[in-house]
Amino acid sequence: MSKPSPRERLGQAAFDLFDEQGYERTTVDEITERAGLGRTTFFRHYRSKEDVIFPDHDRLLDLVRDRLRTSGQPTALTAVVDAVRLVLGHYLDEGEVARRRYALTSTVPALRDREIASVARYQRLFREFIAERVGKAAEAASLRAELMAAAVVAAHNHVLRRWLRGECGEPMREFDDAMHQVTVLFSAADGDGTTVVAFRTGQDLDALLPALRRVVEAP
Repeated sequence: MSKPSPRERLGQAAFDLFDEQGYERTTVDEITERAGLGRTTFFRHYRSKEDVIFPDHDRLLDLVRDRLRTSGQPTALTAVVDAVRLVLGHYLDEGEVARRRYALTSTVPALRDREIASVARYQRLFREFIAERVGKAAEAASLRAELMAAAVVAAHNHVLRRWLRGECGEPMREFDDAMHQVTVLFSAADGDGTTVVAFRTGQDLDALLPALRRVVEAP
């Protein structure tokens, strides 16, 4: 088993102290003392004790931006869904650290404000990407992009929070289900192409087809 890096030792020490005595009462000096490291080492890895809790947002946002830029998905919405999957995967990989962060941000207003600001950065990135890809009339594209980005972020956060609270055993499956609902919602709203609704009936298919065709061809 590899020895924890200084960054990992500092992070572990910080979270332990936050749990024991609270975030606001914990100092950088206490974190370095618990980790057995110096202040210089701390500030080599983190700008502040707040950054111990949110160390990867900038890097993750860059990964999401790169994923969007190189996306081969057929629509702007499916490209955003594919990109936001990276965010959920990141939290799942963090495991217990993500849950400890959630507990802190739920009780410390300053941390909650930073979390909200981070979510807004993702939503703005998605909105700008969708608006650029849609390329329709400026006002309509802007509103549609805003609605799509907000829906994707809301669906992602719903699944993530359920997992963080221990209410979800299969977060990726729930994520796929949630994003399917978002995709269907906007596909139905487009009003373009053919919308097919599946249902079960005891009527013979040959007898049913003429009626379906009349519905599809109706103005």
